Amino acid sequence: MSTLARFAHTLRYELFENTPPDTKGRRLFFRGLELFIMGYAVYFCWTWGVYIQQNISSVLLPLGLANYIDVSFMFDHNVALINAVLVGVLGLVGFFRLWRPAYLLALLAFHLQYVARYSLGEISHGSNLIGMGVLGLGLALVVFQGERQRRRFTFGFLYFFIGLGYTSAAVCKLIGTGITWPDGRHLLMWIGERKVDTLSRFGSFDASMLQDLVFYDYHFGTLILLVGLLTEAVSFLMWWGKYRYLVVMLVVGMHFGILFSMNIFFQASTILLILLGLPWHRLIDYGLDRAPATVASS
Repeated sequence: MSTLARFAHTLRYELFENTPPDTKGRRLFFRGLELFIMGYAVYFCWTWGVYIQQNISSVLLPLGLANYIDVSFMFDHNVALINAVLVGVLGLVGFFRLWRPAYLLALLAFHLQYVARYSLGEISHGSNLIGMGVLGLGLALVVFQGERQRRRFTFGFLYFFIGLGYTSAAVCKLIGTGITWPDGRHLLMWIGERKVDTLSRFGSFDASMLQDLVFYDYHFGTLILLVGLLTEAVSFLMWWGKYRYLVVMLVVGMHFGILFSMNIFFQASTILLILLGLPWHRLIDYGLDRAPATVASS
């Protein structure tokens, strides 16, 4: 067996076979995670739909499907709001297992809403992990018959592509800027840009403790950026079970570092990472095991 084949075999085992026991806590946690992903997808679609109806009348920068179809039909007659309702209905159909292609069709409508919303030239990636979650759920529902296989696939799919995405982000930074990317003066410039945005929106700007440190000495900014870059670079280690929770929580810490240094918070992504980065199924199992004893003692 070649080295690449051994690596692929090991990766398959770590992502899809080396999983926690399929307890009631695991099953309940997965259903909660599923509900969170679809709930946030519907929330995004409603938010985008309201914005589309009020502010967009033409496509300035085509994204995704908008490069192949004219999405201007989404801008009038409340079509975007109807599309948001469609995502919600398909989400419910998929959640209750009434129709197996439902999640994939919800993903298509979700993407259509996204490209219609961001056709003005402003591109957001705050919803990307939610979109990947919907894709994972959709593939699991179509490809696998059993719920246990669907759970194993979805978790493995999420850990693989989240790890790949963050590590790719580190590689792109190094390709685009080189080893000088974690230069504190870059962070000084970005904080300055955010300061202008905050002042124009709210009329005041209060620097956080991290921002004060960077203003005091840009070398603190270099340290912050270096830690963030290294965190992204090692994110692929979440593919292996023994590193998974630690690496995912390091990524969560990086997001809070972005919040405190740049006032940028990717709420949906951070919450999803917290859900994937802690053994919530064990807490649920512990609570379920304790519940009968508590009732009996009372």
